[in-house]
Amino acid sequence: MSYYSYENRGGGGFLANVPTAVKNIIIINALVMVMTALNKTFMYETFALFYPTSPFFHWWQPVTHMFMHGGFWHLFFNMYTLFIFGTVLERVWGTKKFLVFYFVTGLGAALIHTGVEWIQMQSWLSKAAEGSAAAMSAIHVLKMTPTVGASGAIYGVLMGYAMLYPDSMLTLLFPPVSLKAKWFVLIFAAIELLTGVTGTGGGIAHFAHLGGLIFGFALIWYWKKNRTLYSRMD
Repeated sequence: MSYYSYENRGGGGFLANVPTAVKNIIIINALVMVMTALNKTFMYETFALFYPTSPFFHWWQPVTHMFMHGGFWHLFFNMYTLFIFGTVLERVWGTKKFLVFYFVTGLGAALIHTGVEWIQMQSWLSKAAEGSAAAMSAIHVLKMTPTVGASGAIYGVLMGYAMLYPDSMLTLLFPPVSLKAKWFVLIFAAIELLTGVTGTGGGIAHFAHLGGLIFGFALIWYWKKNRTLYSRMD
């Protein structure tokens, strides 16, 4: 029961009841949003994730892009999901293990996203070599387009929750549908794969979401295989 207790025993308000990692991730994301509002060009060019051959690419971007968002609602829904499901995982695993899971899934999402971009790039480079102006334009757009958001890691957190509590009932707000966590995650994965392959839902890194799910599944499978799923690193 201690994992799910939100009773405030020591005072300090709402944040005092939020586990350390989840609390600090939310605070950092909120601060970065404020900094982005003050100087959007600098923040995007420096900390968003760009394709490796882009003139704006820096080695730290696979990490820093996880703390940037495209707007208030993008930030809100990611952090709300992190609070709801990440809190449960951190109380089970402890702070260090949760952070390992969070960053492995977030970096894995960036890896899958960049890998899909590389495949696209190879096709466009071949067409550009044949003189295709459309391919040259597509290459330029890809290199100049930043990727931001914690969504890859958030999808990893959802996968983690669904694997630990597969029969937990979840209800969407819109539409108000209730399903077990394991079915929600499978549906999300199918939607992301379909929209990613078909190219619908532009402006969303669907394969990054899939990457978070894949790496979340792989890491939990590894921990289960080694019987360390419920052990703590603290």
